[in-house]
Amino acid sequence: MLAAMEHIQIAPFAFVWGASVTGLARQARLARSCDAPHNGGMNVHANRRRHAQGDRRPKDGCVFRAAVGLNCLAFLTAAIQTGFGPFIAVWLTEQRWTFGEIGVALSIGTIAGVATQLPGGAFVDHVRSPRNVAAGALIGLGVAAALLSLPPSRPSVWGAVIEHAIASSVMTPVIAALTLSLCGHRAFSRRLGLNARYAALGSAASAALLGVVAEFISVRAVFVATLLLVVPALASLAMIRPDHHVDRGPHVHKALTPAREREYKDWNIFEVPALHVFAVAVLLFQFANASMLPLALSRLTQQGGAPGWVLSATIVLPQLITAALSPWAGAMAQRVGRRPVLLVGFAALPARGLLFALGPDPVPLVLIQALDGLSATVLGLMLPLIAADLTERSGYMNLAIGSLGLAGALGAALSTAVAGWIADHTGAAAAFTTLAAAGASAFALLWLTMPETRPEVPSGAVA
Repeated sequence: MLAAMEHIQIAPFAFVWGASVTGLARQARLARSCDAPHNGGMNVHANRRRHAQGDRRPKDGCVFRAAVGLNCLAFLTAAIQTGFGPFIAVWLTEQRWTFGEIGVALSIGTIAGVATQLPGGAFVDHVRSPRNVAAGALIGLGVAAALLSLPPSRPSVWGAVIEHAIASSVMTPVIAALTLSLCGHRAFSRRLGLNARYAALGSAASAALLGVVAEFISVRAVFVATLLLVVPALASLAMIRPDHHVDRGPHVHKALTPAREREYKDWNIFEVPALHVFAVAVLLFQFANASMLPLALSRLTQQGGAPGWVLSATIVLPQLITAALSPWAGAMAQRVGRRPVLLVGFAALPARGLLFALGPDPVPLVLIQALDGLSATVLGLMLPLIAADLTERSGYMNLAIGSLGLAGALGAALSTAVAGWIADHTGAAAAFTTLAAAGASAFALLWLTMPETRPEVPSGAVA
């Protein structure tokens, strides 16, 4: 096994995997019981009416069975995406690909991801069934994993990373679209918090599972396992039915109406100044964030003080914090507004950069990385939430999500190149200071120019 894989510590993820799977299995059993015939096989529809009358929509706005389906879908989608992380580079290195060949393949995937952000969001805005689109995107992720499990060649690897980029650019907005259609705009914030919790748990649990597979079977088997995860993801999607969606009403979010019935055109979203402000803030955030942890770990390794557990801890700790904070952050965003929560999350980023500039030892470094959990919680929640707020009248929420995703992708792409150059020429401390300054600029931009976007829901509105 490669040295890079030897640093993956499985133990910290084991508890997360067991607890997450047990919780999801319990929810699935409860969901089946809610739809099972009672009293000797009575009418299923009567049973559904009984639950609809006696089991009102909870605070997250979703029918229970649909909520379980969303939980499982968020968990498994994040688990699948983990299979396309560093395992690709490790697998290609084992197959004697050169660093240049690996870099070209990964760059093709990055370029494809950037290029498909806007089309992916626009496509979701114009489809009538987000559920079917989600199924297609999951199958696309499975195809990409299957291609990577083959003996690597340029056509198969390049095709896999492009397919993964296309499917991912659709999957992110389509989950947001499904969530909005199931809970409505008023409960969207709380439900996004739950989505983020299960996505964080899915990432951590998948890292444990795939780490075991890579360690005891092979890195190639990681992609087979990733392909197999698509099957339960499709099953979780099947739990969501058309009769689970919120009813349309006079105050419903326009994204829930067909595109041909909307008053505005898709390009009208770019006339909203707040969308441009937030896009620039997201670009600056990702520019500051993307290279911060790799640079900190690289410097620690050069100083000879990077034990193997540090890498695991810096991954799992932010995921656990995200899982713990996301529902609370979603509730607070609805209660006190988007802007206060947004500012708290963005303030954590420059603080983290300045603390990294001090050259911390392993334990302080891990504790500082906990701030990443706070920032990731806020950005992951606010990106689709603010996109929904700003497109309440136009309805093109997913194009807005794609636009913000494009800004973030550009910021992340610039981050690694610029931070690496600064670190090479002036030192790591200067690089961290530069990244912190970018994060502080994002915070200042939001503080000075970003308005509150939480809509005022009229009394009696459905969503």
